[in-house]
Amino acid sequence: MTKKSGRAARFISFEGIDGAGKSTHIGFVADFLQRRGINLVTSREPGGTVLGEKLRDLLLHEKMHLETEALLMFASRREHIAQVIAPALARGDWVISDRFTDASFAYQGGGRGLNLQKMETLEQWVHPDLQPDLTFLFDVPLEVARARLNATRALDKFEQEHADFFSATRQEYLRRAAQFPQRFRVIDSTQTIAKTQAQLVKILNELLAVSAPLD
Repeated sequence: MTKKSGRAARFISFEGIDGAGKSTHIGFVADFLQRRGINLVTSREPGGTVLGEKLRDLLLHEKMHLETEALLMFASRREHIAQVIAPALARGDWVISDRFTDASFAYQGGGRGLNLQKMETLEQWVHPDLQPDLTFLFDVPLEVARARLNATRALDKFEQEHADFFSATRQEYLRRAAQFPQRFRVIDSTQTIAKTQAQLVKILNELLAVSAPLD
């Protein structure tokens, strides 16, 4: 764990099916932490780098073989770690990422049905010693997520998937949360924004307490 002025750097990821509402709260969390003196970097996956953003455009809009999709996701992630996440943590900064590897397990593993052992192999290859310190999983019933998406904008290829895809994606997210309860915090995203943010503040204050300067 890296340190800056005695404070441990932290890596926070935001997860959830499309329409779960996670993006609404990333800015809130970033502002909350910055007002408490935390230097941080916010980023997203796929993307986060010049190369990653080019891959993002392909991944969100081009049809491709399932394994090609998974490999490109991890290629983008490898670049993201090398260019953004690892340097920020080494400086002692905090990192907030809109999605990380849990999303690949959920979408390519759960939704697409790719063998999870292959996902685990890629995970161990690309970042064997790196996991988020805290993962917010915004969970919401499928019908609520679909209604939110349909009210916003033109949908990418993932957002256009059928209900069975999103049901399997959601279940894999919940399986991951049960497998790694020490870092996951499942947020009921049907709550009001005010109630959700109050819950986020409580969790963040607990994280800040254990990340406090040592001197």
